[in-house]
Amino acid sequence: MLDVFKNLYNYRELLKTSVKKEIRGKYKNSFLGVLWSFLNPLLQIGVYALIFQMILKNPKENYAIFLCCALIPWTFFSTTISRAAFNCVENGNILKKVYFPREILPISVVTSEVVNFLISTIIILAFVTLGGIGISKYIIFYPLILLAQYILLIGISFIISSICVYLRDLQHFIGIFLQLMFYATPIVYSVDAIPDNFKWILQINPMTYIIEAYRNIFYEKAMPDLQPILIMILISLGICVVGYLIFNKLQKGFAEQL
Repeated sequence: MLDVFKNLYNYRELLKTSVKKEIRGKYKNSFLGVLWSFLNPLLQIGVYALIFQMILKNPKENYAIFLCCALIPWTFFSTTISRAAFNCVENGNILKKVYFPREILPISVVTSEVVNFLISTIIILAFVTLGGIGISKYIIFYPLILLAQYILLIGISFIISSICVYLRDLQHFIGIFLQLMFYATPIVYSVDAIPDNFKWILQINPMTYIIEAYRNIFYEKAMPDLQPILIMILISLGICVVGYLIFNKLQKGFAEQL
C-alpha cells in the first residue's frame, strides 16, 4: 500500500498533467467552458426548486438555499462516480502502450472533480450571502467534510474503474444506482420529513452524513456533528485500502481486456 504514495510522488508531474487533462477534457469544444460549472448546478437548482417548492409546496424556509447546499455536493459525488467508471476503458490505448502507475487514472478523475466542486462552492456562498443567511464561522469545517468525501470517492473509484474494465455493463447499473441513491439521500427533503421506520435507509447511506454536514455549516450556520464525519473518514480509508487491493489485482489484466 505504501507503494501508492511512492508512485504518486515519483509520477507527480504526470498526475498534475492528468488532472489538468481531465479538467480541460470535461469542457473540450464547449463554447462556455468552465462556466458550465456554474450553469449546470444553477439550472438543476432552478428545476428542483420549481417542482418541490412552487408545485409541491414544500414549506421549508429558504428552500432554494436548502437545496443548493445539498445538490452541489451530490453532483460532485455522482459526476465523479460516473466518470470514474469509464476512466480506465477510455484510456485503454494509453494503458496498453505506456507504463505508469495505473492508480493515477482514478485519482486524477476524483481530484479534477474536486477542483470543479471548489468552483461550484462559490454558488453556495453566493446563495447564502444573497439569501440573507450569511457565512458563519463553522465554514472552517468545510475542508474536513470535503476530505471525508474525497477519500470516500477515491476508494469507490478504485473499485468501479477496475471492475468496469471486465464488466462493461456495470456502468449502466451505476447510473440506475445513482438515481436510486439520489432519492435515498436527504437532498430535496430534510431528514425530519422521513418516517422513523424508513430512517434506517438514510443511516446506512454515507452521503447522508456528508450532505447534513454541508447543510450544517452553510444553511443552518451550526456546528456539524463531527463524530459521524470522523467515522466516515476512517471507514473511507478502509474502503481505499480494499479498493486499492482490488484495483492492484485487476490491473494486471487490463491490457488483455482493453
